[in-house]
Amino acid sequence: MPYFGLKGGWLTFWVTVACATDMTLFGYDQGVFGGVIVTEDFLKTMNIVGNDSMQGTVTALYDVGCFFGAIGAFIIGDWLGRKKTVLLGTTIMRQDRPCICGAKPLTDECSIGALLQITGYGIPQMIVGRIVAGIGNGINTSTAPPWQGETSKASWRGKLIVIEMILNIAGFSLSTWVTYGFSFIAGPVSWRVPLALQFIFIAILFATVPWLPESPRWLISRGRIEEGEQVLADIEGTDIYDPFIITQSKEIQYAARYEKENAVRIRDLLHGKKGKTGDTHTLRRLILGMGTQAMQQLSGINVTSYYLPTVLIQSVGFTNTMARLLAACNSVSYLLFSLIGIPNVERWGRRKMMMYAAAGQCACYLFITVLIRYNEMPGYAHSTEVAKASVAFFFLYYVFFGIGWQGVPWLYPAEINSLSMRTKGTALGTATNWAFNYMVQITPIGIKTLQWKFYVIWTIFNGAFVPIVYFFYPETADRSLEDLDRYFREEGKLFVFRDKDAVSSKRPQRYIDHEQGEIRRHSSVSPAQMNDAAVKYRAGQLEKAGDANDHDYREEV
Repeated sequence: MPYFGLKGGWLTFWVTVACATDMTLFGYDQGVFGGVIVTEDFLKTMNIVGNDSMQGTVTALYDVGCFFGAIGAFIIGDWLGRKKTVLLGTTIMRQDRPCICGAKPLTDECSIGALLQITGYGIPQMIVGRIVAGIGNGINTSTAPPWQGETSKASWRGKLIVIEMILNIAGFSLSTWVTYGFSFIAGPVSWRVPLALQFIFIAILFATVPWLPESPRWLISRGRIEEGEQVLADIEGTDIYDPFIITQSKEIQYAARYEKENAVRIRDLLHGKKGKTGDTHTLRRLILGMGTQAMQQLSGINVTSYYLPTVLIQSVGFTNTMARLLAACNSVSYLLFSLIGIPNVERWGRRKMMMYAAAGQCACYLFITVLIRYNEMPGYAHSTEVAKASVAFFFLYYVFFGIGWQGVPWLYPAEINSLSMRTKGTALGTATNWAFNYMVQITPIGIKTLQWKFYVIWTIFNGAFVPIVYFFYPETADRSLEDLDRYFREEGKLFVFRDKDAVSSKRPQRYIDHEQGEIRRHSSVSPAQMNDAAVKYRAGQLEKAGDANDHDYREEV
């Protein structure tokens, strides 16, 4: 029995477990090196004590690997499918120890990238380990959001991907507490064990992904219509003769056909060319998805996620132990406030969450800039007080970011891009994230050379994001993926702020009317005819999906 007999909500739950594990590993990797890079034994072992430039490079080269992993997902993602791409991303970093029973090992895999980092005694090995681990993670983080989005109900899609990103924060929080706890232990254990704990997440991925369903939209787009319809039915907890499943399948098929008829090569898109009969705004949709990821990184989040202990030590003046403790406490606050996004990502919509959060982040960095300016002012009598006050705004910054910018930039590319470009669009968005993420290496140098002026950069960026989202970003909340395809086929105005349907957080009525009309049309067959067709189909008396007449007949039913 496929999926161990699971259907409906339970099947979606296990897809979410797999995708969320992927993102938890991402969060753990983001946070763990921020604690490792300030560990005395690590710095001495790598011979980079006081070498800020090399510390920043070693930290950021992981992002280079992730960037190339995302580009790899762009190239092979649609060819392999969502499941196989995730498995490749997990497998590409591992070496297998054969099981005595001859079966493929599940929990004995160890990431080559992690292994190189754990056993490292020099910078070259550590650099290779960071890059190799990043390649696999880049592939996975490009693929998990579209897989989740394409196997979820429209009403659940936003919440589930936001939950994944909250578990990303949980992974980040776990890493900060682990590195804080191990900082009290002398020697190499203080940093090698925290790096080794990522094996737990790799094992979970290999234990879940192989038996879960492939994306129904990917299956239908590849001509495997009956398989895709069966997955759609299993996700909804019904059968393939449900009028809603038939309507959904036909919408996906129409979107896939329309895109193929209007397909344009990537290099032609860059020259502004359109399809033969219409325009699906492919390039614009790619840029919108990539833009959310670029804005997430330019908000200054990784200045604090990777380097918060460094920031608190160098800019604020705390001791190493106090900086680690505050970073760990901040991660818990970050996690708890991010929970606000789960019920509100559909209620408030993507646009409002991004705009309000960006405004709040701008205000936080403005206060941080002013307070650190006075802290660094020679002879200022209250430098200690203003330094401590700045910590509150670092905490508050994470509150705004966790609610608005943690999950939406990963969700948006998986929604805004069309079916044939969804994996490519998400991969390019992820590659953009990692490319800007690489800029994090400037943090130690920026703090040392620019001092308080370094934080002005992030204040300006966050302020600019509010009008960018307001003018250019259409709402995706409470819409099916096919609704968004229809919007860009029929309208797709560049400036969206005056279009009520484009900015409403509620599904436009015309999309509801269209769907209900299609469901009624597919429900116009009598129950006796429906049951007769179901009996024939299950008895194997109908021909296989390759027969067009059979498929047309079943669609009528």
